[in-house]
Amino acid sequence: MTGYRIGARRVLTGTRRVAMNGWFCAAGLALTAAISLWSLVRVPDAALLPILLGLLPFAAGKYLLCPLRWHALSVGGQRRWWHLRAYAESELLGLLSPVHAGADLWRVHRLRGVGLNRTSAVAEVTLDRLVGAAGVALGVALVGIALPWPVLAVAAGIGTVVLAAAAVVRARRPDVFARRPLPSPRVFAQGLLLSVAYQLTIAALVFGAVTSVGHTVDPFALLTVFAASQVASMIPGVSGANPRAGALAAGLTSIGASWTAALGAVALITLLPWVPALLFGGVSLGVRRWTTRRAQRGAAGSSAGGENLPQQAEVAADHAGDAQAARVLEIGGVVDRPGQHVLRALP
Repeated sequence: MTGYRIGARRVLTGTRRVAMNGWFCAAGLALTAAISLWSLVRVPDAALLPILLGLLPFAAGKYLLCPLRWHALSVGGQRRWWHLRAYAESELLGLLSPVHAGADLWRVHRLRGVGLNRTSAVAEVTLDRLVGAAGVALGVALVGIALPWPVLAVAAGIGTVVLAAAAVVRARRPDVFARRPLPSPRVFAQGLLLSVAYQLTIAALVFGAVTSVGHTVDPFALLTVFAASQVASMIPGVSGANPRAGALAAGLTSIGASWTAALGAVALITLLPWVPALLFGGVSLGVRRWTTRRAQRGAAGSSAGGENLPQQAEVAADHAGDAQAARVLEIGGVVDRPGQHVLRALP
């Protein structure tokens, strides 16, 4: 068991170093931009109004509903504002990194910064992802009557793999579930509802992108194509050249869109999320960096432990008006919301 833990820790550390490497992020960003621009220059001028009408609900879903889902499932005891900021930062870093790896790594980093140990932080982010995947599965089921059987088979296969992975983790690492209790049925239902609502905001973005390139499709047919592409989104890939983008482009052509319009819509769907990511995540990271530097200057003038100044400054940035406890020790059964436990903080 000790060897397993050491191996898992090395894999996580290596993945974090690769995903957050500056050159690696720059390469992923350049590839995403090149693919999107290559598709975008091949379509006629896009109408602005449908883009805005699709982008606004998407931004609300991504940067409000998703953080609220994370907050509902969290045991860290942080406030909603903390989750809003941390999630916005993670999404920007996720767009900058291949396979969106930087997003979850940043959330784990932020959770550890407010006192959670590595196992609890990883378990919490993983649980949030699993509930999000369950929301995708439920959204697919809602329109499953119109989906081809092969697509439904893929969805069932992915669900089986996820459940099997959870069973393996529970068998080999029971301490993960001991330190991080599973949510109550009420909390799980709340997270599932938020996930389904978020899927609807993505559908609005897709509809706005398709309409903006001058193509009109049947809304129900588009919803079916969107559901199929969401199944493919569970498979990781580079933004703009992932299985979801390919499935969406192929699905749009199957309901009457030209390849030109389909590629243009997919390019817009790839590029548009950068707008709220830079606005919310960029601003939050900028404020965090400014707060950290300010804390470093203040600590330099009052603390003799100069070797720990960066860590002290980071903790100060985490707790600059948007967090509660400073250190977390163990699960204490303190009720934050009905059916939800939080980690007890030291006084």
